[in-house]
Amino acid sequence: MSDLADQDKQAWPRPAVSAWQDPASVQWAGQGEAGQGEAGQGEAGQAEQARPPAPTPSSAKRADPRGHWFLLAIGMLLAVGALVLNGYVTNVVGETRAAPPATDHPSPQLAAMRRGGPVLNLTGSEPSSAHLPNKTIALTFDDGPDPAWTPAVLDALRKHGVKATFFVVGSKVAKYPELARRIVAEGHELGSHTYTHAELATVPGWRLRLELSLTQKALAGATGLHTALVRPPYSSTPEAITGPQWESMKALAAEGYLVTLTDLDTKDWSRPGTRKIVTSSLPAGGRGAIVMMHDSGGDRRQTVEAVDLVLKEVAGKGYRAVTVTKALGMPPAQQQAGGVDRFVGSALNVAQRVSGWFTDSLSWVLVAAGALTLARLVFFAVLAWVHARRTRGGKRRRGRAPAWPAPPPVTVIVPAYNEEAGIQATVRSLADTTYQGGLEILVIDDGSTDATAELAAGLGLANVRVIRQRNGGKPAALNTGIAAAGHELIIMVDGDTVFEPATIGHLVRQLSDPTVGAVSGNTKVGNRRGMIGRWQHIEYVIGFNLDRRAFEQLDCMATVPGAIGAFRRSALVALGGVSTDTLAEDTDLTMALCRAGWRVVYEEKALAWTEAPTTLGQLWKQRYRWCYGTMQAMWKHRRAVLDQDPFGRRCLGYLALFQVLLPLLAPVVDLMAIYSTAVGDPLPVVAVWAGFVAVQAVTGWYALRLDGERASALWVLPLQQFVYRQLLYLVVIQSLATAVLGVRLRWHTVRREGTFSAPTAPGLLR
Repeated sequence: MSDLADQDKQAWPRPAVSAWQDPASVQWAGQGEAGQGEAGQGEAGQAEQARPPAPTPSSAKRADPRGHWFLLAIGMLLAVGALVLNGYVTNVVGETRAAPPATDHPSPQLAAMRRGGPVLNLTGSEPSSAHLPNKTIALTFDDGPDPAWTPAVLDALRKHGVKATFFVVGSKVAKYPELARRIVAEGHELGSHTYTHAELATVPGWRLRLELSLTQKALAGATGLHTALVRPPYSSTPEAITGPQWESMKALAAEGYLVTLTDLDTKDWSRPGTRKIVTSSLPAGGRGAIVMMHDSGGDRRQTVEAVDLVLKEVAGKGYRAVTVTKALGMPPAQQQAGGVDRFVGSALNVAQRVSGWFTDSLSWVLVAAGALTLARLVFFAVLAWVHARRTRGGKRRRGRAPAWPAPPPVTVIVPAYNEEAGIQATVRSLADTTYQGGLEILVIDDGSTDATAELAAGLGLANVRVIRQRNGGKPAALNTGIAAAGHELIIMVDGDTVFEPATIGHLVRQLSDPTVGAVSGNTKVGNRRGMIGRWQHIEYVIGFNLDRRAFEQLDCMATVPGAIGAFRRSALVALGGVSTDTLAEDTDLTMALCRAGWRVVYEEKALAWTEAPTTLGQLWKQRYRWCYGTMQAMWKHRRAVLDQDPFGRRCLGYLALFQVLLPLLAPVVDLMAIYSTAVGDPLPVVAVWAGFVAVQAVTGWYALRLDGERASALWVLPLQQFVYRQLLYLVVIQSLATAVLGVRLRWHTVRREGTFSAPTAPGLLR
């Protein structure tokens, strides 16, 4: 596995850091010729100077990509538009809702219309109406087209050679344009039944005009035609017209429409039985009639059967069955639409179908994301429980680790860049260990511009050595430390982290198992008093430490954190040291160790207190680097999926699903939740959210209990869903855009606050 550090170097941009140095190639101050003397023979606390290679020039871009935020905004606007369009189309409940009752006091004009015919011409100063001639019947069908019932109705009409009038819903025309084209191709007539089957008597004027306009656009896009006929939803015979309906009908006439009601309302939507529908469809005394039926909105089997029977009976009585306009001797209601309307209508129809597909897909994504997240929480909690049971009394998954005959000597490496705020607290905590073996502490000052090196050396501790080098990045500093290390067992610790006195001993204990190549410690947030600190505290305990217990059980540890990790020097040297290929050197190194056949375990008793970012900006910088570096490591080790070792499939599959894919889907999942709340009953959404938080709380309580933390920290968990979670998934989006655009991300430094510089012991910060 020694070629891991070199594979796929061109696939991802790399930070410009110095390469791995072999111990023999490093000259220490005061040594003279290379290789003379021992690396550990410096005076206590003396700052030594490493001779690093010349900096590698970088021609790659340094600026973070910005254009993708514009693309993200456009994407979100399109998603919102799709949801709004779908919500407008579908947010109508009950096609069978009755119209308002006619209990008002009608005007003289309305009273006259109630006594008149079903076809209303309201465009002149004096409204008029028309009846169909005797022995003439016009079958009309509302609420279609429908893929199940409209073809059956058309087949029945074709069987008898009869033409009918279909008052279509615009949104259904957009959804099933082929049915609208078939209606026209077979010689039938089209009328408007609004776009969403809206009750026009209850909507404002702009909505009424929009309903009509969208329906005409949908018809133009599907058939190339416009229509002059309209039938308001929830209307029936002239006698049933109410005052509000009368006003809406006058508005329809003002738009140039001929309002078409009915003489005979079969009420087939209530499925009264085929014989009753037939009886309701037959005019009395040889009079003509417009007959209202429905070819959509539910089970229309009785309607289809009734059409066949009605046409047989009226044919036997000498009736002619024609369209509404032909029955009245009028010009056809359909006219050719203009080219612009056809184009806009086609775009509208496509947009509606896409919005429906998009909304349906989001619904499934929402369900799948919720199910996966909950399953992960429960599964990892179970694995953590198994881990806790098997590690009691020092037992590990594969049995009890053999004890060291004597405590072996250890080298602790502290890479430091501008860490003057906390470097002394870090070094003191290491020196104050209760570990009984030999201890060598190497502080690698990576070109700090502050007093980091002076403060570390100024402690005057006998087992502390400070090595200075020009700035080359954290991997270069770690490699310098590995080269200078005098012992086989190495512990790496960040310059903003402090150890508990027993931490080193717990880490070393796990390395007594010769199959273990690295040990992850238990990182805790030391500055958790503010809201951001509390959120990170919960994340560290639930999202990091609980996960590491599960990862050990699955043999797929993804990361030994840079804040606290123990390694075998021989394993690191065999890999070529800490790779400079990624910004997540700890994840890259851990994956390389696992692929090389080493076990990586978690030691929950090895406590390290780290200083977390205190502002959202600082948190963004840190997580941006972490996330981008993790993606780099995943890409670098992508071939591990093909290895026989299950590490690749488990680890990379988990990271791809839960740390890349689901965060990418999180914005649309949240958008879908908001949409569902806005257009429907909010209680189910609130109930699902509350249930999800409850499961998180239970899992969090168990994780806190395993870590010996107070459960009272969970009070910030619900609030975490509204700010912290959104920030983290935006970080994933930013990181993926940076990777796809091929931009080289610089190392983002986080401002140190000196949390541990006070004399307060770390354990008191809980």
